[in-house]
Amino acid sequence: MNSKTPEYRTNRVERSTIQGQIERVTFYNDETEFTIARMKVPGYRELVTVVGSMMAPVPGQVLKATGSWTNHPKFGEQFSIVQYTTLVPATVAGIEKYLGSGLIKGIGPVLAKRIVQKFGMTSLDVIEESDEKLTEVEGIGSKRVDIIRKAWSDQKNIREVMLFLQGNGVSSAYAAKIFKQYRSQSIDVVKENPYRLAMDIFGIGFVTADKIAANLGFGKDSSLRAEAGIIYVLNQLANEGNVYYPHTTLSEKCCEILEVDPEIVRKAMEALSSQKRIVIDNLHIHDSSSSDSMSAVYLSTFYHCETGIAEKFNALHLTPFSRRKFDSDKALTWVQSQLSISLAESQIEAVKSAIENKLLVITGGPGTGKTTIINSVVKIFNTARISILLSAPTGRAAKRMTESTGHEAKTIHRLLEFSFQKGGFQKNEEHPLNCDLLVIDEASMIDTVLMYHLLKAIRSDASLILVGDVNQLPSVGPGNVLKDIIASESIPVVRLNEIFRQAKESAIIVNAHLINKGVVPTFDRTASEPTDFYFIEKDEPEEALKTLLELVTGRIEKAFGLNPVEDVQVITPMNRGTLGVGNLNVELQKVLNPRDDAIFRGGKNLRLKDKVMQIVNNYDKDIYNGDIGTISRIDTEAQEVTIVFDGRQVIYDYSDLDEIVLAYAVSIHKSQGSEYPCVVIPLLTQHYMMLQRNLLYTAVTRGKKLVIIVGSKKALAIAVKNEKTQKRYTDLARRLRRN
Repeated sequence: MNSKTPEYRTNRVERSTIQGQIERVTFYNDETEFTIARMKVPGYRELVTVVGSMMAPVPGQVLKATGSWTNHPKFGEQFSIVQYTTLVPATVAGIEKYLGSGLIKGIGPVLAKRIVQKFGMTSLDVIEESDEKLTEVEGIGSKRVDIIRKAWSDQKNIREVMLFLQGNGVSSAYAAKIFKQYRSQSIDVVKENPYRLAMDIFGIGFVTADKIAANLGFGKDSSLRAEAGIIYVLNQLANEGNVYYPHTTLSEKCCEILEVDPEIVRKAMEALSSQKRIVIDNLHIHDSSSSDSMSAVYLSTFYHCETGIAEKFNALHLTPFSRRKFDSDKALTWVQSQLSISLAESQIEAVKSAIENKLLVITGGPGTGKTTIINSVVKIFNTARISILLSAPTGRAAKRMTESTGHEAKTIHRLLEFSFQKGGFQKNEEHPLNCDLLVIDEASMIDTVLMYHLLKAIRSDASLILVGDVNQLPSVGPGNVLKDIIASESIPVVRLNEIFRQAKESAIIVNAHLINKGVVPTFDRTASEPTDFYFIEKDEPEEALKTLLELVTGRIEKAFGLNPVEDVQVITPMNRGTLGVGNLNVELQKVLNPRDDAIFRGGKNLRLKDKVMQIVNNYDKDIYNGDIGTISRIDTEAQEVTIVFDGRQVIYDYSDLDEIVLAYAVSIHKSQGSEYPCVVIPLLTQHYMMLQRNLLYTAVTRGKKLVIIVGSKKALAIAVKNEKTQKRYTDLARRLRRN
């Protein structure tokens, strides 16, 4: 169903008024508020279909609506609402339906029935004025009364915020989030500075805040608007990976987006700089007349993090080892004997460097022995009674590290003991990590802010080893930290290029290295020769989609015994289009989880047993961007959804569900740091803008047992040959060299 109101062939255009009770809501888009509902209207034998913009409609609600009758060519006669008012339900059945609709947290259909049986037509009055009487109802204790009391009060306040927003042309979908953030101050905050919404509340961007501001009378040349607009543009550029942006180019962008004169932007930048919300820094200055001089504009956080990384690395450089030194040659002989292995030349160099250097980067692709090196280092240092901590950016990467070394590894956030209640990372300069050596895997994923906080928590006399594949995509967050560290040549780097014999038997690993070298893989194996890498040629998006669905729903499980939900992950270059993340999730949900018990939130259906992904860091819940889980419970009474992440149950309020998306298909960027038994990758020329070598390389290296590309040879060739990547503005390499 299209979320926008469809055009109807009108057979009666005169304005009419009807009054009735909503029996069920057939469709509701909480972003646009477009609603299709069925109403019981006195005088009409059958339920009346009403369509139009409505604010959070619920069954049992009584409406007095003005509009016109229309005749839809497919769905028949409908009442198109122009305006309406809500009334208190006039019957006992109506009140029961209203209370049981999920409108009030703590009351579901069962309790609604009991409340109405007890209090009849006065039920709503009891909740409003004498809620302590609710304890007379079976199943309602004092704790439940507290929940209902708060929910009833919140609902009234939220509806006030809804009405205020609706009066200013904004969807009521944001009301609950705004109320949750500001509580009783919600309307005052929005009136005083609507641009705060863009900074404080996930899901509300500058465009929405600007719309509210315009309706409240804020002019385009408002200084508040210009300042918020510059922050908005810098945040958008940070989302593209930039730590700073050139001053001149940024000013031009801001003038274009805000549709204001350069002087307004200049004054706003000066104000933001004096407020210390941005930092304007001069880079690459040779002399006062140099044409190479350039001003860079940073969000203050990114400036302090980038300069802080350089300072912390410098401190690590200058401070001697805390641990005792020992003979690296003897250690190498011993560890090879202990692990019954013979290390290759590059691995020996890496282990020796880890023993002899305080700071080290080890980089290499799949099958080059990074895990063996980490195992060897851990074994040597443990035996020498040197304290070690292991960590990785994601839960899955940390889990793999634990399994491969037998030594506990934590995510960086857990290692640094992030606490929402205490306001940030608890491990820092005052409370450093208790270790002599810290080993970080999947270091290419670490962005500028996280690296700074990590370095703050490392004692200056401790050692640090960063392990990662610099040819993968850079971090989702701003910066290109691992690449910049290597480019600075400020610390030792060991590059692993040799693919080991066992790894050479994997077509996944062989082809990944070919892709990285700019060589298009060949797929000339005969059908009788099993492989772990397949290419299925399909040139049209619809054909590729059909094949992909067949693979995921049956062919892979039949041929390889892999579970279509738990073991198979579809990863795609794009978010939009036939083979984009959005459409693929809709299609895959239909075939992999065709259940009826669903809730509709943020333009998406969420069902019990759905595979879902967290898309922003939620420090309060200790769940982070890219974490994948499964919906285990939907509680319509409490308006909560329980999701299991790696065996841990996490509860989401309905208003938090915009942080969750379906994860039957994910973007290649979101797949970073994860490995899956099988990955299926659609790759067509419609993905042209995203066909880049490092993107394809990252996608292919996510598969452990099986990789299947469905697409065109032309798209594959374009991706392999395209070595260009989007430029990220960072100055870390220069700062590290300078130190």
